[in-house]
Amino acid sequence: MFVVDFLNNILWSYVVILGLLGVGIYFTIQTGFVQFRYVTEMVGVAFEKTPIQQPGEKPISAFKSFCIGSATRIGTGNLAGVAVAVTLGGPGAVFWMWIVALLGGATSFIESTLAQIYKAKDQDKPGTYRGGPAYYITKGLNNKWLGAIVAILSTFTFGLVFNSVQSNTISAAFETAFGLNTAIAGIILVLLTGIIIYGGVHRIANVTSVIVPFMAISYIIIALFVLITNIHHFPAVISLIVGSALGLEQAIGGGIGAAIMHGVRRGLFSNEAGMGSTPNAAATAHVSHPAKQGFMQTLGVYFDTLIVCTATAFIILISTDVYTSGNYEGITLLQAALSSQIGEWANIFIAIAIFLFAFSSIIGSYYYGETNLQLIKKDKQTLHVYRFATMVFVMIGSIVGLGAVWEVADLFMAMTTIINLTAIGLLSGIAFKVLNDYETQRKQGLNPTFNPIKLGIKNTESWDVEVKNDQQKVS
Repeated sequence: MFVVDFLNNILWSYVVILGLLGVGIYFTIQTGFVQFRYVTEMVGVAFEKTPIQQPGEKPISAFKSFCIGSATRIGTGNLAGVAVAVTLGGPGAVFWMWIVALLGGATSFIESTLAQIYKAKDQDKPGTYRGGPAYYITKGLNNKWLGAIVAILSTFTFGLVFNSVQSNTISAAFETAFGLNTAIAGIILVLLTGIIIYGGVHRIANVTSVIVPFMAISYIIIALFVLITNIHHFPAVISLIVGSALGLEQAIGGGIGAAIMHGVRRGLFSNEAGMGSTPNAAATAHVSHPAKQGFMQTLGVYFDTLIVCTATAFIILISTDVYTSGNYEGITLLQAALSSQIGEWANIFIAIAIFLFAFSSIIGSYYYGETNLQLIKKDKQTLHVYRFATMVFVMIGSIVGLGAVWEVADLFMAMTTIINLTAIGLLSGIAFKVLNDYETQRKQGLNPTFNPIKLGIKNTESWDVEVKNDQQKVS
């Protein structure tokens, strides 16, 4: 693991952190702080009806697309990831997770809008779409070889490596709560994963649209209970987080560097803004304008980090004796912290919560990998091999050590993020143009629709067909 550690230190200490913060600031300024100006628009888009489709088509709604994206966002990063960040980077890591989310909102808007612009119709499932970084690199940058490399890297990263992280956390949580052998937990996960992923995108969308709201609301209710019963400690926790992130003592001791590195690293794994994963979900939706999916996925970043991750951090930091003991790591730290607040049944609750969080991430990440695989090779035999490989990695993740799984995931996350940030930076002018088009139509009192031909944007076959159909209806 020496090579993995060495590369992670270089990439995360310099390249990824500077890239995420720099690109986030640039997009924030160029879009006029889009992630803050359109919060109400984000909520409204979530409940919009799906545009009228052709007979026989079964489109994915904006909300279901949001749930697929949230399924991968709201996972182990929100629970175990926060615990790891606090353990390695101190309370100040939480502050940098917030910063990544606030700046990442603009980044998520750009990458998700681009995914919608350059999405492709799924020939096997009428009314559905595929897309993501590999697609907008291939079409937007006219670079097929780089698109193919990104597709291969994304398939391996999301469908295989990330899913081993999710299964690792589930098996650890069930071992703590029920004494269940990790190998047995792995076998159960493999069977459940197979049932869902062999059902295709509609089954994935249907399952996540049920699991995501249920699990998130349940977890937040418990967190609110802990907050309310310990409200007198809230100012001290906030002070601890901010002070640890920016304090003089931490600067002298090198603590700020650790807080930034682990906060950004775990924040990115949690909300995925800029990583290039969420655009795969954003592209699936059938909406009238690409910017609408940009708004939807920005809302997902906020919900993921500012609400769910903050809830986890508060539970851990309010439990001082547990947090400072040094006896726990990862998901077991959260289980012990919550148990100290609400009783031993918290172990069972967290085990169930992490199962729902992480299992939805497994099926969502699998779909991301499948989407990229379809760009490379579309035959069913290859797809079956990929599905089998996904289940193998789910099993491997269940039985290997915590540190090894997270280190490998960090390395692949860094590589996909660097390529994606470069691509969306080069294509950002098109996203800015699309945002201006949306704003112009909104000012005219219209429900914005997208006409790429009018805006001079090429290689948008899916939208070109819709524009022609609309013109035929009018004539």
